Amino acid sequence: MIPAPEHDRALGMNFYITNGRGCGGVLRESADDFRVIEVYDDLRYEGGRYLVLEVEKKNWDMHHLIREMSRQLRISQKRFSWAGTKDKRAITRQRISIMNLDELELQKVNLADLKIIVLGRTNRSVGLGDLLGNRFWIRIREIGGFNGNDAGECISGITKEILLFEGVPNYFGVQRFGDTRPITHKVGESLVRGKIEEAVFIYLAQPFPEELEGTRDARRALWDSRDIYEALKNYPEYLYYELALLNYLVKHPGDYAGSFKVLNSNLRRLFIHAYQSFLFNCILSHRIAAGLPMNQAIEGDVVCFSRQGLPNIGKLQTVTADNLEAVNRLARRSRAYVTLPLIGYESRLTSGVQGEIERKSLGDEEVSLENFKLSATMELSSPGSRRAAFLRVLPQVRLEGRTAELEFFLPPGSYATTILREYMKI
Repeated sequence: MIPAPEHDRALGMNFYITNGRGCGGVLRESADDFRVIEVYDDLRYEGGRYLVLEVEKKNWDMHHLIREMSRQLRISQKRFSWAGTKDKRAITRQRISIMNLDELELQKVNLADLKIIVLGRTNRSVGLGDLLGNRFWIRIREIGGFNGNDAGECISGITKEILLFEGVPNYFGVQRFGDTRPITHKVGESLVRGKIEEAVFIYLAQPFPEELEGTRDARRALWDSRDIYEALKNYPEYLYYELALLNYLVKHPGDYAGSFKVLNSNLRRLFIHAYQSFLFNCILSHRIAAGLPMNQAIEGDVVCFSRQGLPNIGKLQTVTADNLEAVNRLARRSRAYVTLPLIGYESRLTSGVQGEIERKSLGDEEVSLENFKLSATMELSSPGSRRAAFLRVLPQVRLEGRTAELEFFLPPGSYATTILREYMKI
């Protein structure tokens, strides 16, 4: 266990579980270097009001894709549903459903780097519960600067450590918070604290050095001046969501709570979910620091049981002295998983050492469960949930010169970057 760099610690990911030195390298030199395919049961689509599609997209953010498809089809975005968002700079194959759309209408869709296959119709929209997981194929290029043998030793050593542990900490990856501009959890934190105006300006205006210069300058000017009217003149056209908020605030000065409603509901909820994810990462890091196991339970833990070998949060049990041994036998067979809370107003903190960690994490942040009942934006209130602390993964790795190719399967909601960070350590 070694400390992570500042960027990771700012997102609650304080540790690596592997001790081998990182191989460095470059991710996503092109979209072809990052491929994701959703994995489903053999579902039958035998008729109904939802048209089910498999879309293969390249360099598309899902929210942007749905916006463009809805525009070309001239229908509401609310008629679309999908199981999960994916990386933008990637080639991804996933399913979406569209309510009350005739298949022939798809001829109106003409978008670059998008392939559409009609799978059929169903009476139920596609959702996260349908998804078994995702299979990844990822290249890491320009490994280290090591010669071939050193790079191979580095990667094989880390692979052996991951296989020995049979996984890694189930952190929320950087995409949850924003790759270039990790502010999503900060917006959520301000919303949870009831600081709506602060949340709006963090979203609109907090600049980050990795952004394009023009974007960074426009954000910085608004951050310093709070001049909504001037910002509307200067913001680049591609900042679609920011411009929507600015336009609303020009027409409704001071209505910061109302301004968020111009964003779609999935994006609005993402802010709160990101802050819950940050707190989860912090709790998991504290558990690791305390020397507590992630893949074995202690008294007071809450565990979930598996469905097809994957964590099923719908079935939970508290661990006691009486059932501890039996639970851990199941855990060794991937049939039980230690869970940690995604904090919400209905969360029940655990007892014992783990409970102390959870209370300390909330105390460090100076937030309470009640904060997740958002009085100003009640539709964003979150009762909370739980998530497995440990991510079981068995990566397959091939090395060609200074390029490593990794293949692995992950359950829904888990992040490939939690594995990649162990290899690259940058």
